[in-house]
Amino acid sequence: MRIKSALAAVAVVALAAACGGGGDSGEPSGGSSEPVKLDFLSLAWQKESVEANKAIVEEWNKANPNIQVTYVQGSWDNVNDQLVTSFEGGDAPDVFHNDSPALAGFASKGYLLDLKGKLPGALQNDIPQAAWDTVTFDDGNGDQGVFGVPFLQESQVIIANKKLLDAAGVRIPTPAEPWTWNEFAEASKKLTKGDTFGVAWPMKSPVNKVLNLALNFDGTFFQTAEGKTTVKVGAEEKAVLQRIHEQLYKDKTADPAALGMGTADPLPGFFADKYAMLPVGVYLRQQVAEQAPDGFEWVTLPPLKGTTANQGAVSQTLSVSVDSEHQEQAVQFISFFLNGKNQARLAKGDWLLPTSQEAAADPSITGKEDGWDVATASAKELVVAPFLKVNGYDEWKSKVATPVLQEFFANKITLDDAAKRLVEEGNKVLERYQR
Repeated sequence: MRIKSALAAVAVVALAAACGGGGDSGEPSGGSSEPVKLDFLSLAWQKESVEANKAIVEEWNKANPNIQVTYVQGSWDNVNDQLVTSFEGGDAPDVFHNDSPALAGFASKGYLLDLKGKLPGALQNDIPQAAWDTVTFDDGNGDQGVFGVPFLQESQVIIANKKLLDAAGVRIPTPAEPWTWNEFAEASKKLTKGDTFGVAWPMKSPVNKVLNLALNFDGTFFQTAEGKTTVKVGAEEKAVLQRIHEQLYKDKTADPAALGMGTADPLPGFFADKYAMLPVGVYLRQQVAEQAPDGFEWVTLPPLKGTTANQGAVSQTLSVSVDSEHQEQAVQFISFFLNGKNQARLAKGDWLLPTSQEAAADPSITGKEDGWDVATASAKELVVAPFLKVNGYDEWKSKVATPVLQEFFANKITLDDAAKRLVEEGNKVLERYQR
């Protein structure tokens, strides 16, 4: 999931000032008129998303005068460090927003309420099992628990310049008939003309993109045997790496200068016809829609297909602190906040995919405008990302995989060298987490 820097400077102050209010008063009883107070730490950052979050909280508060929720604005920047401090200090928010990779560590340390059996059937059944799998982890005692409610996910799609596609005469893929990786390579060749590259691969942060796309060829990058997890880089994992590398240095249909860019950085070049296609997260459609020059025609193309069209998914989540004095009310709030109608609003505000099947059928996010029909259809290809279950993944990602993949895509090391380092250096990292 995206990490943005909205409101980073005030997040710690806001969290410290507002969190801890959840224990101020209990359920009204014995003549007390004080409502239960819950703190909700939200990481929404886009204007539309923040507005949707605040509106839903306001609707809850109006309908539930005895359970009042305080909206606390947080930031993806350093949120996990902030939460650890809050958990250990006993003043964690009652309900908090995060993404599923962070939950495994929190669950193993006993910070999170196990929601298994505590959620209403309507919510449980509205979200597919594949999404619940992204929030199901070992509870630290050898049992599996559900430690959040998954509500937004991201797929990788292709945003393309329609004028250039039409001029090159390439087939426009559909969700029913997506491009294979071979067709994508051929289309990139046809689109590479003069000063225009067929594709730009922004790889400043390459790991999640590569690992999620690797599932197109059944590449998992990790394997577990006899309770021990190790890194795996075989033919399945090498497939996507090799294909991207060939576009850069064999076909020369991808611009090497784009490798150091973040996801949105190629947009000026895209609007200027320097790049015909951008393989990016589905959320980038918002910036394209808002920033495209007048008359610029663009289209959202569905995920590519290898041996499968599967992509790895992580989820944005809402969880309950195990130390909340109002766990039942916190679960009630989450159940309202993430019902089908509200998930559609949240997805629209964040330009992401709802996990709710009801939300996914909402007309507001299934129309052709801004590629919502293609984006929403891509959700059916999402499966749980294998790395979600790997203890030590974050360190492997930052200390091993990121520098190795950056060197490989920069053509400084071979694919075999990259595979060897990912495995050997990676297993040394994972070993420390499995003793």
